[in-house]
Amino acid sequence: MNHVLFLALKLLLERKRQTVISFLGVSIGVSAFVVMSSLMLGFQSYFIQQVIDLEPHIRIKPKESAEDRLRQDFSVVLGAKPKEEEKILGWRDLMQSIDKHPEVVGSAPRLVSRGIVQYGTKEKPVNLLGIDPTREPKASVIERFLVYKNLKSLENRRDGVILGVLVAKSLGIKGLGGKVVITTPNGTSSTFRVIDIFDSGITNLDDTRVYMHINTLQSILGKEGQVNEIVIKLKDPERAERLAKVFAAGLNYEVESWQRAYRNFLSIFKIQNIITYLIVFAILLVSAFGIFNIIMMTVLEKKRDIAILMAMGYSRRDILLIFLVQGVFVGLVGAVLGSIIGYGLQEYLASVKLDVEGLIRTQGFVLYRSFSLYIYGGIFSVLFAVLASLYPSYRASRLNPVDIFRSAS
Repeated sequence: MNHVLFLALKLLLERKRQTVISFLGVSIGVSAFVVMSSLMLGFQSYFIQQVIDLEPHIRIKPKESAEDRLRQDFSVVLGAKPKEEEKILGWRDLMQSIDKHPEVVGSAPRLVSRGIVQYGTKEKPVNLLGIDPTREPKASVIERFLVYKNLKSLENRRDGVILGVLVAKSLGIKGLGGKVVITTPNGTSSTFRVIDIFDSGITNLDDTRVYMHINTLQSILGKEGQVNEIVIKLKDPERAERLAKVFAAGLNYEVESWQRAYRNFLSIFKIQNIITYLIVFAILLVSAFGIFNIIMMTVLEKKRDIAILMAMGYSRRDILLIFLVQGVFVGLVGAVLGSIIGYGLQEYLASVKLDVEGLIRTQGFVLYRSFSLYIYGGIFSVLFAVLASLYPSYRASRLNPVDIFRSAS
């Protein structure tokens, strides 16, 4: 076997320039796979984790048609009164029943409505969330996203509100204590004081949410004792879709898992993954053609040497292995170089400090770090390299030394 390795490396290194280009092609493919996967999976994991931590794993709410949703969207602007039947009947008993389920961590009631927040001359449409400060932490980790950790202050200050950080920014509110006027769909306007800022890092939530005590929102909406949403936290968020179907049985309400609520984003992530891996596939495919070209040219140029090796006693299997080893060697060296380059780029991106704003907001890039990325990158590079060397190796092993010597003479 040693003589096979020796001959494989000798033939490969005779074409130094082409071999180096092949190494670079494979290494670029591996490093691109590592870096792009790290960025993509880091962004996706961060977004999903924030959703799982902040949003309910399962949400129970009244069923509504497309007409109802359209009506609700314009209720603030047109002053239309929300329908009275948009509420959950017997919600206390329902929550007690849900809390007994072994896979449920906790549940909490909410009253959700639309509204307009005014601060000075500025105003902004928002989603009003009436929550119970004592039960809400059982169903979400909202307090982790509060800048001043004043969730319990809602219990004592019924005129207090918690603004999303982008809501506060849009209105020009820079700290606590500012007074805002909130107008609800029934035309009621009330003055509130800002007691905390909500900063989840998810742009859509931070730009629309305003939290207040559920009793306060019930009072200004004229819906005393009513809730229109029950939020549930599970021990295993991945089982939310299955358990939502279990809870939906026998209920005349819509039961929605977090996967279903964010299915559009999850679908986008799948498309994003496909595009990313197609780009990496294209890079590795180009490098594979480079490997194919090198080995094929070597076979065509070294026909006489191959014939001599066969005449000396080398079997067709040995000839096949000589050229396959070249492909494996290029793949392995390219994988190592690509992993080093990929790690260096990861460290550089991690050191870059900038405000990233879009679907999520972060300070710098969110990277997914896992040794598995390097393993998969190495496997793909060696696989492509071996596939690229299969046909040239087969061609070399099928050469007839007699025909080669006869044509040479």
